[in-house]
Amino acid sequence: MRWLVGWSSIAASFGTAGRVSGLGGPGHGPGGYGGDGAPLHGGIADAAHAADPGADAERTVHPVGAQLLWGDPDPLWAVGDWRPDEIRTVTADPADPFTRLAVLGCCGATDAELRRALYAARGGALRHLTQWSGSYTAVVQAGRRITVVGDLAGARPVFYTPWASGTAYATAALPLADLIEAQLDIGHLAALLACPDSPEALGDGTPYAGVRRIPPGHALILREGSREITGYEQVASLAVAAPEADADRAVEGVREALVDAVRARLTAPRHAPETLPPYDPGPVPGMGPADRRAARGAPAPGVGADLSGGSASATLALLAAGLPGAPGSLTSPAGARLLAVTFNDLATPQGREDELERARAIAADPRLHHVVVAAAAEALPYTDLDGPLTDEPGPSLVSAARERRRLAAGAADHFTGHGARQVLDAHPARMADLLMDRRRRHLLRPVAALARSASASGAGGESLLVPITVYSAARRLARTTYRAGMEAAAARLREGGVTERASGPVDASLAALTWSRPGPAAGWLTGEALAEVSIRLAAAAGRPPLSLRPGEARARSVLARHAADHRIFEQAVEVRSQRLHAPFLDNQVVRAARALPESLRVQPGARAAILRSVLYSAGVRELPPGWGATAHTPNETATGLGLRAALSDLLELFAAPLLADAGLIEARVVRQALLDAAEGRPVPLDGLAELVSMELWLHRLLARRGTCWTGTSAARRRAVPEGVPVHRPALS
Repeated sequence: MRWLVGWSSIAASFGTAGRVSGLGGPGHGPGGYGGDGAPLHGGIADAAHAADPGADAERTVHPVGAQLLWGDPDPLWAVGDWRPDEIRTVTADPADPFTRLAVLGCCGATDAELRRALYAARGGALRHLTQWSGSYTAVVQAGRRITVVGDLAGARPVFYTPWASGTAYATAALPLADLIEAQLDIGHLAALLACPDSPEALGDGTPYAGVRRIPPGHALILREGSREITGYEQVASLAVAAPEADADRAVEGVREALVDAVRARLTAPRHAPETLPPYDPGPVPGMGPADRRAARGAPAPGVGADLSGGSASATLALLAAGLPGAPGSLTSPAGARLLAVTFNDLATPQGREDELERARAIAADPRLHHVVVAAAAEALPYTDLDGPLTDEPGPSLVSAARERRRLAAGAADHFTGHGARQVLDAHPARMADLLMDRRRRHLLRPVAALARSASASGAGGESLLVPITVYSAARRLARTTYRAGMEAAAARLREGGVTERASGPVDASLAALTWSRPGPAAGWLTGEALAEVSIRLAAAAGRPPLSLRPGEARARSVLARHAADHRIFEQAVEVRSQRLHAPFLDNQVVRAARALPESLRVQPGARAAILRSVLYSAGVRELPPGWGATAHTPNETATGLGLRAALSDLLELFAAPLLADAGLIEARVVRQALLDAAEGRPVPLDGLAELVSMELWLHRLLARRGTCWTGTSAARRRAVPEGVPVHRPALS
């Protein structure tokens, strides 16, 4: 896991390991000494009183294995296996070393562009720090003012916590939880299970009490320890509808942003995996060189991409293969061919034949080197539940071993199509936005498509009522205020109405036409847990969101949830020396997609049409038949098979679950749900995945013995030092 961490305190000399010779600050001599030659005092390193927040520090406190980017009075570290080109620092003037900018990640800006943005950010124009292609985190220091900028989607979040008369910040929550020895926030865990797509229930909290998260599209500003959270994006007005954007220009903006995002990765220096041996150990029966490398857990040098047969992954693969650069393997005679990886699930071959055939047709491009990773029962979900500790819980923990097997056959820089659906597709609630803008005619095609899907599923008589039902639900949402919607959602949780399950596209669209809805795991939570989440929703009813348009607000929430899950996915499936790239979650791509007119986004097949236009402009004119077809639903067949195979382990996991100790679930209810799912009864499998993932995460968190910090004389700083708090039922 890679992260950066720093802090800002009230004391001018914080006295940490960040002291740098010659940078003692105004009036200070070199080497951290004052003008009279006496050593500097004050701050955590020189705490003299027991009441001082740093009294437990013998000398210094600093992250384990950290690389110091700049020192006192407001130090900044980079922790983890960062590549040299992923850390860039610039200063405005050599004579002013305390006005500087650090950019960590993949950034397509030149040094001159970074320096111009530093001048602009020093004056308060933060949006300039988010306009470059790539995925990165920017930190600006201007004297004693520190500004940390988060991204628009939420894939690169920023966390903060009060500490030592100031504020500590990081791009991961666990290091800050270790720093303050935070206990678990059980209410946040309950909200994460009950309403994962509702930021109103989650708030700005994290699983760790006292550690907060800044919302996507915001920046954290620290001035000598005091903090401020401010947004850098313009918010559309609700009083006056914005004029309809030109569809062609908006699609052109998406094309340019996506091409620039891919180009930023291609122009970065190539890296060879560190775990590759100097020579191939020789032939193994039934295994080629790529198979032997994947078995060792090392990616191939160069650039690769997923090629599942869907429109998003195919677009990235073809763009990366066609743009100028050196995507190919450094040592391969194939030259500049891009490594395209397709996963073939032999345990459940039915239902994906068309996608595999499209992937083979696309891989016929001479610029692609196609690798098919085939696996059977050994790669089913739930088969291997051992894995690394992630920063937060996420549903990807149950299938991490399956995904890691596929990614190990990829390249050192690997493209994924994650986020395309959330960025480009229209949330069903956007139909309510169209009604608010009096653009009813644009609802004809999406409603007709839902009616056809209902007819194809066998509900011929009900399909006649679909247009009226969907239109009524959209009109009801358009006329429901945010406060009324949140209060209704809170009442629904208190009354226990959380067991509904969508059985098709129509039901899913109707369920999404609301300000807030319970998640798939909410039905297994206890009444007290649901009541606590309902209190959170009721309290949020008085705090309006960034946008009072239901479609726009729900789309932002779903994107933020997916970006957070993708971040956990990256940590759970991490392969040494490999970088996963999701260009659809980049700032510029998200910003360009938000400029698409709603009337275009709600049309059936809009995402495929946009990506087809992107490829056409890039010179790709021929695509296989069926390209851009609606992506398959989650493979419940593979999930069910994996759950049945791992049933004994799962039942043992929930014999005495930590979630039950916290009062969130009843163990016998979840065990019965696991048995029902194994026997094929209708059970929300995605909800079970969330429960199992959170239970696994809690076990891994409590089993760890390490810490992210060193340098203190007191006991080792570690998050959740007292374990999961035991729930005590309320007296009736």
